[in-house]
Amino acid sequence: FLFLEKKMTAFWISLIYVFIAEMGDKTQLVALAFATRYKALTVISGVFIATFLVHLISVALGEAVSFALPIFWIKILAGVSFIVFGLWTLRGDELEDEDELVGKTRFGPLLTVTTTFFLAELGDKTMLATITIASEQKSFVAVWLGSTIGMVLADGLAIIVGKVMGKNLPEKLIKYVGAAIFLISGLWTLWEAFQTK
Repeated sequence: FLFLEKKMTAFWISLIYVFIAEMGDKTQLVALAFATRYKALTVISGVFIATFLVHLISVALGEAVSFALPIFWIKILAGVSFIVFGLWTLRGDELEDEDELVGKTRFGPLLTVTTTFFLAELGDKTMLATITIASEQKSFVAVWLGSTIGMVLADGLAIIVGKVMGKNLPEKLIKYVGAAIFLISGLWTLWEAFQTK
């Protein structure tokens, strides 16, 4: 039961943190932009495929880091990373070339969404958050699935809300709550690192 509990904890941590990190992120804006041109199911499918692949790479990198560094330094890096993610969340992201992203393409809609989302996600906040969580949790499949589902849920929510409500979302509230969660988690992780030393 302890093994299963650890896996479920890693799953939920990665799902929740990636979901929060994706709120207002540029890749969420990409999904929203594509939803104005393509069917929601096509956009969600493309997001899922791209996220599934990017987060596979992210978790592999995070696991590699966890074997290379002592736990103290992993916690220090994780704490600092969470603080940086909090500040990044406060700054926010903007989608500059929306017309270029959703314009005409020679590929079909699914391949267009998948490729664009994959490239937009490389080096993005949610990819880095997944690497950080994977290095700390050391639970490959649980983090991979949790982070992928968290991302798809956040982007799915943006697509649905965008189609139903337009832009009537409390963006500032979402941004501040997300940033606070990351900043508090970062400070807590740093405190834990020095307690275990």
